[in-house]
Amino acid sequence: MAINIKLLKEVCEVAGAPGFENRVRELVLKKIKDLVDNISIDNMGNIVAIKNGNTSRKVMAAAHMDEIGFVVTHITKEGFLKFHTLGGFDPKTLTAQRVIVHGKKDLIGVMGAKPIHVMTDEERNKAPKISDYFIDLGMKKKEVEKLISVGDSVTRERGLIEIGDCVNCKSLDNRVSVFILIEALKQLEGEKIPYDFYAVFTVQEEVGIRGAQVATLSINPDFGICIDTTIAFDTPGSSDCEKITSLGHGTGIKIMDSRTICDQRMVKFMKQTADNNNIKWQPEILTGGGTDTMGIQQFTAGGSIAGAISIPTRHIHQVIETCSKEDIESSIDLLVNCIKGIGDYDWSH
Repeated sequence: MAINIKLLKEVCEVAGAPGFENRVRELVLKKIKDLVDNISIDNMGNIVAIKNGNTSRKVMAAAHMDEIGFVVTHITKEGFLKFHTLGGFDPKTLTAQRVIVHGKKDLIGVMGAKPIHVMTDEERNKAPKISDYFIDLGMKKKEVEKLISVGDSVTRERGLIEIGDCVNCKSLDNRVSVFILIEALKQLEGEKIPYDFYAVFTVQEEVGIRGAQVATLSINPDFGICIDTTIAFDTPGSSDCEKITSLGHGTGIKIMDSRTICDQRMVKFMKQTADNNNIKWQPEILTGGGTDTMGIQQFTAGGSIAGAISIPTRHIHQVIETCSKEDIESSIDLLVNCIKGIGDYDWSH
């Protein structure tokens, strides 16, 4: 199976910073409207799409729609923009990047900072800070203020390309998972599924797993599967114990991250499902960083039996995020087979 690069590109490139997911939400709604039995949008902006099965139990799978971005906080007298981050950034990754400011219309801007030629020796030897950067729109303040206001969102500008056996883009975290959930719904079309399946496209994960908590409280699932990216530190300078995952070694089956210890029963079920269907997989323990798995597991009465499918990703939270096409295929296969087989598993142990 070859992945649908055209759809992946469309999903990755559309803008959607935390709290500003409107455009990606509209795109997802168009793609799934004929694949499910019911669609609703809650007050936070989560998409809850239901595919009917046996109503005795509920299975929830969640992929967050938001990408890390910025919000405009100030327009200087020269017309430059200052901003606050929405999500986690390594400041040095902002150097020499283009961004898109979403005001009355979209404007391309560039991340500017003090030129190295006029830095003091002390400044050259210091790690950059977010506050060192500003956005240059190439316009005077009077023109900027006609189109841009404090509170407008900003996203990073970088299209999707194929490199070798991989795809490369901004926002593969977590649009690759949005893509995987859409593709899983396509494959489940016409299939008999054991329980009601809630495919949830969540908001505001990058700023604290907010959307998943709200959606889970409403759905009250018995079983939960998060789909999200994870670290692939399989590059020069890493030791074997630091890698977390490696590209091309299969989809990741989460054991734990900093916010969740996955239910052992779900981990066993996922491993067994992968092995029974010849799906390549690798274990994932993410010691820093949390995912919607936490919200799905904890924000329901008594908790849900929850785990996660993790897509290995190099250069995460940069504009050059990289995933293996083979790992993406494996992730789709594992999700589809888990949804189809979840009713046959013995959950008593």
